[in-house]
Amino acid sequence: MNVAVVGSGSWGTALAAHLAAAGQPSRLFARDPELARRISGSRENPRYLPGVTLPASLRVTADLAEACAGADAVFVVAPSQFCREVYLRLRDVAPPGAWLVSATKGLETDTLRRMSEVAAEAAPGHPLAVLSGPSFALEVAQGQPTAVVVASADATVAQGLQRAVSTSRFRAYTSDDVVGIELAGALKNVIAIAAGIADGLGYGANTAAALITRGLAEVTRLSVARGGRADSLAGLAGLGDLVLTCTGALSRNRRLGQAMGRGATVAEATAAASGMVAEGVRTTLAACALAADSQVEMPIARAMKAVLYDAKPAREAVDELMSRSLKRE
Repeated sequence: MNVAVVGSGSWGTALAAHLAAAGQPSRLFARDPELARRISGSRENPRYLPGVTLPASLRVTADLAEACAGADAVFVVAPSQFCREVYLRLRDVAPPGAWLVSATKGLETDTLRRMSEVAAEAAPGHPLAVLSGPSFALEVAQGQPTAVVVASADATVAQGLQRAVSTSRFRAYTSDDVVGIELAGALKNVIAIAAGIADGLGYGANTAAALITRGLAEVTRLSVARGGRADSLAGLAGLGDLVLTCTGALSRNRRLGQAMGRGATVAEATAAASGMVAEGVRTTLAACALAADSQVEMPIARAMKAVLYDAKPAREAVDELMSRSLKRE
């Protein structure tokens, strides 16, 4: 399968490298021509994935049309706020019938659209799929065993992508629950910020376990209210990704929360990320808006909105979560 990966951040680079190593003719699109030249010349992405040698077969280009020429599948791995622009450009350059695969874990804040919905609106006429699950970019690039989910309403697309991405070190499962898989991947970032804040405040494993468990409960409630299935939230894209992002040292959202728990402002914590996007900051707004629209209670998301956007002290927000009215689980 000829594939194009649009987005040369850490996850896009790792995914492109994995696909190339799996034997799929692969091209990586980098928006920055200088970065594309540096990656091509050194076989390394020094900005986003330093120290990882990329396969010689992986082609890198700053020309989107060249990247997509002849592609059977186009993987989009851009920050959520840029995805509509990317799909609008793909409308003109993606080959007819090429599969569009979203590997972005976020929501469009203004419209509250999931990324596959953005793709359907901006680049209609293409079969759509979603790739999600617990998958730190560096560990995928290093060839560490990883399991993910490929979701599509079209079983042929899901199974075709499953075969294309799977190797002895990277196992893909299929699903037809696009809504549940996408919302799980996006909303877990909000909970990860909360887990990071708790860690930065000096709270221990008990607190982390409570946040992860109750976070899963509220993410599941919202997902089901929006048409997803509860069993999807108990799987790799739900519980699996939530645990990884809330506890793993490579989690951008957890690191941002840790910095805020130690006293940093949102701006300071974001600046310290050195260009890495913590999707949970923007997703918090979308999560709260979706919860209000669906009449679903999401106390952790609401607390994170107060911390991120209303300057509520982090310790006060966490303590208020613990003092909410008592109820049955």
